[in-house]
This record gives sequence, structure tokens and C-alpha cells, in this order.
Amino acid sequence: MRERPRAATIADVAAHAGVSQASVSRVLNGKQSVDPTIVHRVQASIAALGYSPSVAARSLVHGRNDTIAMVVPDLENPLFQGILKGLSLAAASDGYRVMVADTAERVEDEEATAVEARHRCDALVLCAPRMPEQRLRRLVAALAPVVVVNRSLPDADVPIVGIDYVRGIRDLVDHLRGLGHRHLAYVSGPASSASNGERLRGVAEVEAAYPDLRIDVIPGGSRLEDGYAVAEPVLAASEAGATAVIAFNDLVAFGLLTRLRRLGVDVPGALSVAGFDDVPMAEYATPSLTSMSVPRIEIGGQVWARLRTLIAGGPIQHTVLYRPRLEARDSTGPVR
Repeated sequence: MRERPRAATIADVAAHAGVSQASVSRVLNGKQSVDPTIVHRVQASIAALGYSPSVAARSLVHGRNDTIAMVVPDLENPLFQGILKGLSLAAASDGYRVMVADTAERVEDEEATAVEARHRCDALVLCAPRMPEQRLRRLVAALAPVVVVNRSLPDADVPIVGIDYVRGIRDLVDHLRGLGHRHLAYVSGPASSASNGERLRGVAEVEAAYPDLRIDVIPGGSRLEDGYAVAEPVLAASEAGATAVIAFNDLVAFGLLTRLRRLGVDVPGALSVAGFDDVPMAEYATPSLTSMSVPRIEIGGQVWARLRTLIAGGPIQHTVLYRPRLEARDSTGPVR
């Protein structure tokens, strides 16, 4: 069996070019002080020998590896997928790669996962972390540079990029009120979800603003199966007078729509259904789903802009909250 040819080393390049290894290193690192003649000789030798610098070795020299990590609670959620795509595209334009860690909604695993991911990368993105606030504050201080997505941390020294869920709920309720609905149900998300807490705050605010409005809160979740499982409590609320339901997110709404369709419930004739996030499948659901649209790709780009500044030693930039935009479709209609 033929032996595998040995990969060229920096010493081989130096010998081939007739220069020192230090000169080769300066050329590889883009130092401006190197004589152009030496640069040309080193580059010619690199091409002739097929030399490829070791990424691991260069990371040891520079103290970085041009990789960031994003920790998410559930990568099956299209919202997180969209944010990841926006982050990856923006980071790639600056030569960075993105690693992903999915904690599968296990709050107890978040901290250890984040610590391990940070040790492997130059910086960290925590997307919708579920852990208690004090633990999260200690974590972001210890693992900087960090950017937090969809989680408020007042007065913390960390950039925040998120969604104004309170405003989004208010706008969605205004849409339903405009269709004549006065008794609604809200299928809540995971109890540990900060964004669910913000949605609930929006529910409380609109109930206080409209004395004729009633919103029943039904425990739910964040996944398709959660929406499917909550159909019976939703129908019980409907029998008690609710004419519209707001789901925690579009996945829950999809699961609910599927179960209601199998039970023969007319949507929106008997019950209007709305979601949140406006994921790509929302427009193609049966019926097409009314939802609050969130700019997922843009959020990912904003996350990278803030993280890039921190990696370069720049200041912590101001918090950005995006106001969702109503996408009214066939799943909501006037009260009969």
C-alpha cells in the first residue's frame, strides 16, 4: 500500500522560498511590513507545495478560531431556524462560522451547554434562554462576549435583540376585536419561557384597556403536539363563549388547527384561530393562518452586528425590539 504523502509544513515553505519561518508567518498573517519580493516568493512556494495553514494552530496563535455558538431551546421551531439563518449569513460575510446547540427545552441543561459551547468558540448567542434570571445574569457576565435574543435583562451589561411581544399581542387582539370578538382564549407557552411571560403581560394590558373583553388563559406549550393536545380545553372555552383563540406560536396553532379539522370544527366559522411568529408554513396552512410576523433574518443580522462589535472590543450597543406585523389570513373571521 502506498504511503499517504506528508502535508507541507511552514518549514517546507520557508525552505522552498529561501526565507525564515518568521517571514512566512508574517506573510500568512497579512503583515504590511513584509517586503513585497518576499511576499511574492512565499506565495509562489505556498502554491507550489500546496500548503494549507492549520486552523487549529492559527487559533492557538491568535486566541480565536473565527467560530461563534448559538444555543437554542428547540431547533425544530422555525423562528429559531430563521434567526440562525440570518446570523449565519451575516457572520459568514465576516469569515465566521456558527455552531448550534439545542437544549430540547431542558432548562437544567442550558447553563452547562452554554459553558461548553463558549469554551469551543469566540463568542456566544443565547436565543430565548429559559433559565432563571439570576443564573442567566451570572452566566452572561462569565461568558462574555455574549448577545441575548428574546430575553429581557434590565441593566445587564449585555446586548439584547428581541421582539415586542406585548405590542404584538395588543395588535392581534385589536384585529380580533375589529372582527367582533369579545371573548378570547390564549393558549400559553412553556412556563419557563420569558417570551410567554411577555405575551401574558400583553394579555393583561388589553384586558385592562377593554372592560368588555375577556381572555381565558389555557396552559399549552410550544410544539405541534402541544397544540394538538390542547384542542379539548379550547373547545370547552368555546362552549363557554370564546369565539377566537390566540396560540403561543404558529406551531401550536398548526397542531390545534389539525385537531379541530379532524373533530369537524369550522375555522373560522365556529372559532377563529391566530398564531404568532408568521413562520414560512403559515401562509400554506389549511386554512391559511393569521399570525404576527417577525423579521427572523433581520434579527439574526442584528445579533451578529452586536456580537462582532463585542469581539472587536467595542461597546455594548443598545437594545433592539422589533414590533411584529399583523398578517391577517383565512383562519380569523367575523363573529357569526
